[in-house]
Amino acid sequence: MTQLLDKALTEIAKLAQPEQDAIAAILLEELASEQRWATSFEKSQDLLAKLADEALAEDQAGLTKPF
Repeated sequence: MTQLLDKALTEIAKLAQPEQDAIAAILLEELASEQRWATSFEKSQDLLAKLADEALAEDQAGLTKPF
């Protein structure tokens, strides 16, 4: 555990139980959200690679315009 996280948890431990539970719920939701994002991003890699290949092929074929 990092020193900053340890310090934060020490301060949270000083709060009343309802406040501790509220902070815990926020942290758990944030962690779940990060996990959903990571999973979604991981699953999209094949599609992103395919789209990138298509874009490069279109550019090489002269089908794109410069900005």
